Amino acid sequence: MVSSRRLLMVDGDTGVHELLSGLLQRDEWEIDGVFEGREALERLRGAPYDLVVAGEGRNGLGGLKLLRRIQAIRPGTKVILTGEPNPSDVLAAFRARAYSYFHKPLPAGPVSDMVHQATRSSSWQDDIKVLSGRPEWVTLEARCKMETVDRATQLVRELEADLPHCDCEDVAAAFRELLMNAIEHGGKSDARKRVRISLLRTSRSLIVHMRDPGKGFSLERIHHAAVCNPEDSPTRHAEIRAEQGQRPGGFGILMASKLVDELLYNERGNEVVFVKNFT
Repeated sequence: MVSSRRLLMVDGDTGVHELLSGLLQRDEWEIDGVFEGREALERLRGAPYDLVVAGEGRNGLGGLKLLRRIQAIRPGTKVILTGEPNPSDVLAAFRARAYSYFHKPLPAGPVSDMVHQATRSSSWQDDIKVLSGRPEWVTLEARCKMETVDRATQLVRELEADLPHCDCEDVAAAFRELLMNAIEHGGKSDARKRVRISLLRTSRSLIVHMRDPGKGFSLERIHHAAVCNPEDSPTRHAEIRAEQGQRPGGFGILMASKLVDELLYNERGNEVVFVKNFT
């Protein structure tokens, strides 16, 4: 029987092989590493892999071309692409149904987390749809599944990789919290529903708009959220969540508001906009 944890690494850079092998060697992965795309395709013709991490091979076969050939040989194979911090490449990768994308140098922790998430994912191919792919105006649809959150957040992180690191991470953290709220509370984690997201880049700011499929809420009445805590009772929302049997949390809106320059909800409460000005 074929192991359920088989990974194929394709990259001309020996450093990538060393990094991934070091991250995964204690997790009982069967790891095959090759340095060029043609050899990778031969391996895939011979046997399936649960995941392929693909960068540019030594023969010049880039990740996107390799992704499409992998899909032709082994449809449904999860592929994490690595490459340059290029928004057009990132969008093309997700349109071609890459599982995720990371630019080099690869961040060890996030890559490891994404690899492990990929092995647990099922029916993932259309969880993220790119509806508008101009780098200055990107529109996405994200399926209301919590496992979509980290993939969508990494996509946003890659699209805004040219920002100063601290600004990029603020945007990613705010985006993640608001998308979690949209999926959990707006979409009720119903995989039949989707959140629509637009990211607009101007010369001076990033504007993110998110619309969930829910009925909305009143910002003044979400007493289970930290943003509504009275000044003299900073933990009141935690008590309310415990009384209602909700999981610990409730800091998302408050945290997001501290990470961006403006945060606005519509009257109904099912759409939110945040603005991050460039420093």
